Amino acid sequence: MIKSLRNAFKIPDLRKKILITLGLIAVYRLGCYIPTPGINSQALSQYFQRIAQTQGGTLFGFMNLFSGGALSRMTVFGLGIMPYISASIIMQLLTAVVPFLEKLSKEGRAGHLKINQYTRTLTVFLCFLQGYFISLWLENPSRFQGLVIVENPGWTFRIITMFTLTCGTMFVMWLGEQIQERGIGNGISLIITCSILSRIPSALTQLFIMVSSRQPSLRQLDPLTLVFLLALWLASLMGVVLITQSQRRIPIQYARRIIGRKVYGGTSTFLPIRVDQAGVIAIIFAQSVIMFPATLTTFFPNPRLQLIAQKLFQHGLFYNIIYAGLIIFFMYFYTAIVFNPIEVAGNLKKYGGFIPGVRPGEQTANFLDFVVGRITFAGALFVSFIAIFPNVVMKIFALPSYRVAPFFGGTTLLIVVGVMLDTVRQLESQLLLRHYDGFTTSGRLRARRSY
Repeated sequence: MIKSLRNAFKIPDLRKKILITLGLIAVYRLGCYIPTPGINSQALSQYFQRIAQTQGGTLFGFMNLFSGGALSRMTVFGLGIMPYISASIIMQLLTAVVPFLEKLSKEGRAGHLKINQYTRTLTVFLCFLQGYFISLWLENPSRFQGLVIVENPGWTFRIITMFTLTCGTMFVMWLGEQIQERGIGNGISLIITCSILSRIPSALTQLFIMVSSRQPSLRQLDPLTLVFLLALWLASLMGVVLITQSQRRIPIQYARRIIGRKVYGGTSTFLPIRVDQAGVIAIIFAQSVIMFPATLTTFFPNPRLQLIAQKLFQHGLFYNIIYAGLIIFFMYFYTAIVFNPIEVAGNLKKYGGFIPGVRPGEQTANFLDFVVGRITFAGALFVSFIAIFPNVVMKIFALPSYRVAPFFGGTTLLIVVGVMLDTVRQLESQLLLRHYDGFTTSGRLRARRSY
């Protein structure tokens, strides 16, 4: 590994890409500490800690994780890249149901550029909408348990907040595009990963306090338990790597065709079907739905609503059952959108390909639908287990839900592992292209779907 990294910095072009990527990420992290005008960042951060400890988590806490803590401080990058991700998911879903967008997606590069333009426009709209409602929420002192977040409320503050957060998100999106074009790895995914990894120092600090504190109320873990937690984390990490790389390879045989004096086809290949077709999209959808009731209690501080949210959605058994069910549902829903067995079977028949032992056409589509359905079920069960595993660890070992527990699974681990594997794969391909050894001595790293 160290030798491969040293070889990477020996190549001028690759070294330039790595340095550009690190520089742009440093700019992003710097912007996460520039406060939005007119906001008491310290009081807002204190409020986020209160709701994380009492309610277990809301959509704001979920967005705060993806922004690297910028939302809890309400900096210029407070919304992070989440509006762009939401717009991309919405456009991807609309492409499957709107004929005009589906036609654009099949027009090659020109169609994709047009869809990307629509995605950016939708991102700006979502940023303005979220910025407006966040400014209204910040202006109401009754929702912050006596904390004064905005000293001078009014339309001036609202307009400044809306434009500041929108410009910050668009700048983050531009940074991701620059990393994609001039650096190494997927820019948007790397920004999300760096935001998640920025929480590691606070998590390690919390663990150190829980192990070595002299106060009995703060010392909650003994060294042996900490070693056991480390083993659990390594086991969950290996499981996520395994499921991220796993795929079912369906053999494909192409018939031999003679066109003119040339012979085409007659080759064998395979159709890779990933176990986790949806990636982290299913967990993101499920978390957004299940955290919505707890988020409503922050806008409407009714004691009865808050009590219901605490009883039903505070990472208990009922919460985990609903959470796992939503993940399984969204896994099948998203897989049905991104993988069309009828279309794949039609393309195979069009180019003379067939699955050995299966007739082309309708039988091939039925066979693919059968295989994808069962692979998706296995992947959904694993993703559901990984998603609720942090909640189980938090309950058993009394770990903080907003600092330490997320790193044992869920969206955090799936994103970090997937992005790191994809980045290492790109670095390895660059090294092998220049006749250097890669990061792996056997096998290879498979590609993954970007966000």
